[in-house]
Amino acid sequence: MAAEAGNQAEMLAALMARVALRDRAAFAALYSAQGAKLFAICLRLLKDRREAEDALQDVFVKIWINADRYAPDVTSPSAWLNAVARNLCIDRLRARRGDAADVAVLEALPSLAPGPEAEAMRASDGRRIAACLERLEPARAEAVRRAYVEGESYLELAERFEVPLNTMRSWLRRALMSLRECLGDA
Repeated sequence: MAAEAGNQAEMLAALMARVALRDRAAFAALYSAQGAKLFAICLRLLKDRREAEDALQDVFVKIWINADRYAPDVTSPSAWLNAVARNLCIDRLRARRGDAADVAVLEALPSLAPGPEAEAMRASDGRRIAACLERLEPARAEAVRRAYVEGESYLELAERFEVPLNTMRSWLRRALMSLRECLGDA
C-alpha cells in the first residue's frame, strides 16, 4: 500500500513538472488522475453540484497557470492540488458574504495539509532518496533529477549529456533500478 502511494506521488510529481512546462497531455493525465478527488473537495465545501463543477474548472485553470509554483521539496503534489481546490472554494464561499453557516463550516473543516507524521515520513523518504542518488555516478544522478524532477525529455537529456538517445534511456533505466535496489535495502 505504501509503495502504491509512493508511486502515485511520483506519478503526480512527474505530471506536475510536465504541466509546468505546458505539456497538454500531462495536464489531461493530471485531470484524469485527480479530477474526481478535487471535485469531491469542491462539492463537499460548496454543497452545490453546479457550483462545484464551475469551481473544478477554475481549479484546473489555476493549476495550469501556477504549476511552475509547485515546490516538490515543500509539499506533496496531492497536498498542493488539494490546497488549490480548497482555497478556491473558500474564496468562493467568502465571496457569498453573509451566510454565517458557511463560515462555521469552514472553521470546522480539518486542514488538508499533511500532519507532522506525514511530513516527517516525507522528509525521511527525501533523505533516503538523496542518499541513494549520491551512490550513483554524478552524471547519472543529474540525469535522473532532470528527468523525474524537472521533467526533461530523454531527447533533451541526450543532447545535454552529449550521448545517443538509447544510451540515455539505458542510463535512466539502470539508475532507477539502482535506486529501487538501494531504497529496498534501507
